[in-house]
Amino acid sequence: MFPDLGLDPQSRPARGLRRYIGLIEETLGLSGQGSCVQLERPLSAYVAIEGRVPAFPDRDVALLWDERYGWAVAVEARCGEDLLVLAYLGGPVVPSPRVVARFVHRALDGEPAGAPEPDVLEAGDVHDELAVYAPAGEELLAAR
Repeated sequence: MFPDLGLDPQSRPARGLRRYIGLIEETLGLSGQGSCVQLERPLSAYVAIEGRVPAFPDRDVALLWDERYGWAVAVEARCGEDLLVLAYLGGPVVPSPRVVARFVHRALDGEPAGAPEPDVLEAGDVHDELAVYAPAGEELLAAR
């Protein structure tokens, strides 16, 4: 389903993914210091969230994204285990930052935030969807 090759870090989709994650952090009021993106396939991202979910008040919260399942809210597990996913947003693979922020706020408020199991989401072309978020004017700088 996914080719083994990742994205060129300077490509429009890669720049778009980084900006998309930055916009989500901005919408959530985060500092932008607690995120990372993976450009190898499947594309993915991790965003550290400030706050706690009521069901796990002593665990750090993370927002996860990948091109197969979209967004998920998770809590850090103990002893270096994998993250424990609490809910998947579902819907489009690349929803607006406002939709993602509402999803996170519902989870932090202890409200039902999404589905407990992921659906493999249909994305027309996730590269095109991410490229839309690439900062304008960078092509001109790259061409010089």
